Amino acid sequence: MTELEYLKKYLHPEDDLETAIKRLNNGEPVQYIIGDVEFYGNIIDVNPNVLIPRPETEELVEKCEKIIKEKYLNQPLKILDIGTGSGCIAISLKKIFPFSEITAIDISQLALETAKKNAIKNKVDINFIKSDIFSSIKEKYDIIISNPPYIKEDEPIMDIVKNNEPHIALYAPNNGLYFYETILKNAHQYLNKKSIIAFEIGESQGKDIYNIAKNYFPQASITIEKDLRKFDRFIFIINE
Repeated sequence: MTELEYLKKYLHPEDDLETAIKRLNNGEPVQYIIGDVEFYGNIIDVNPNVLIPRPETEELVEKCEKIIKEKYLNQPLKILDIGTGSGCIAISLKKIFPFSEITAIDISQLALETAKKNAIKNKVDINFIKSDIFSSIKEKYDIIISNPPYIKEDEPIMDIVKNNEPHIALYAPNNGLYFYETILKNAHQYLNKKSIIAFEIGESQGKDIYNIAKNYFPQASITIEKDLRKFDRFIFIINE
C-alpha cells in the first residue's frame, strides 16, 4: 500500500483530504497527518512530540509477553517502561497484564502528555513520571523495558524521519550506546532479584550491547533476537 493509499484509507472523515495530500507532498509522515496508528491492536495517537511506533517495537512487546508468561506465569508484576514516548509499549503491556503495575517515564513533558491521553483513550491505568532515565525513580521492578534513542549522532537517516520526528527520541551519544550503558550501569538498584531487561536495539549494535550487558550482569542469561527481517533488533537480559 502506498502512502497515498494509506492516507485515503485511514484519514478520519472530518479531515480534509486535499489538505492532507498537500501535507503528505510536503514531506510530512502520513501517521502524523492521520493522527494515530494501530499498535498491537490498540489505537495510539501520534504527533511530532513522539516517535511514530514501528513494527519492530510491536515485535519487542510480543517477545517480551512470551518471556514474561514463561518466567512469571500469571503473577502480577511491576514493570518500568523507559522512554515511553507515545506510551505504546506501556499501554500494550497493561492490556496484556491488567493486574500488573506499570510505570512509564520520559524526559519530555510533551511526550508524557501524549502518552497520558493515549492511556485514557485505551482505558488503562498507568503511572506516568517525568524522569531522566532513573532520576525520579525510587522503587524496584520485575521488568525494565525500553526502546531508547539509539541512532549515532552522525548517522544518516531518511529525511522524512530526520525532518519530522523528535531528535530527542532518535539520537544518542557514544555511538548510539549511551542509554543502554546508562540503564545497565544503574539497573541493579531498580530491579528485583528475579528480573528481565528487554531492549529494542539498532541492527548493528547487538555485539556492543551484549558486551555492556555482560559487564554489568555477568550471571544473567543474555540473548540477542532477530526481527522478522532477520536483523538483530532485541536483547533480553534474564536474571533468575
